[in-house]
Formats: sequence, structure tokens, C-alpha cells
Amino acid sequence: MMTATVLAKKSDVSLYTVRHYTRIGLLKPARNTQNNYKVYQPSDAVRVRFIKAAGNLGFSLSEIADILGEAKHGKSPCPMVREIIVRRIEENQRKIKDMQKLQRKMENSLKDWSKMKNSMPNGDSVCHLIESVGIGAK
Repeated sequence: MMTATVLAKKSDVSLYTVRHYTRIGLLKPARNTQNNYKVYQPSDAVRVRFIKAAGNLGFSLSEIADILGEAKHGKSPCPMVREIIVRRIEENQRKIKDMQKLQRKMENSLKDWSKMKNSMPNGDSVCHLIESVGIGAK
């Protein structure tokens, strides 16, 4: 059995992380009957490493809780994991396209702005550079 501090060191995470995982139910420590401290098992270090690995793949803590729940109930979480990662890949591809579009828009705006003079706000205009792009511009 180990304290949260020992678990954090053993798992290469911060004490705050261990406490946060405990607070949200990803870790369920026992209580030391002598001092009422929370105590963790060696299996909790394995669990923390799993949570870190899943997080590094883009899984949210909520999704990780669902995956752990499947495993706890004797079900293979693999189908769920595949489904989540496929969805996440599609989301990332969409975000990448959106970011590339934004990058092109920014580069085009900067190119156009290099031909424009600076101006002062006049009550009708705050910054004519931004206003020249317009709301619906692509």
C-alpha cells in the first residue's frame, strides 16, 4: 500500500493528478484505519499509467472512465476504443482542414494588408485592416 505522494512519484505524475483522478473516481483508494489516509495499491500505478497513455492518444477523462467501466464489468473495451479513436481521427481531420483554411485566410489578409496604409479609428472604423476582410470573407 502507498500514499498518494508515493503513487504520484511511482507513476510519474503530479500529486495533484493523483488527487484529481481520485476525486473524479478514476482511482478508488482504501482508507488506512489507523490515520484515515487514502492508500493506494500497486495496481493503481498501472491504472495511472493506462490513464496517461489513453490521454496521450486523445481520450478524454470521461471516455477513459467509460473504458475502465467496460473492463471492470468483464467486457472488452476494445470495440469502444476503436469507435472513439475513429471518431477522434475524423474530428482531427476536420479541425486540420479548418485550421489550414484559417491559415490561408490569414496569409492572404496579411498580403493584402501589406499594400494598405495605417489609419486611425474614426468612429465609423476601428481597424480598417480587419474590416477590409469582412464577415463573410473566405
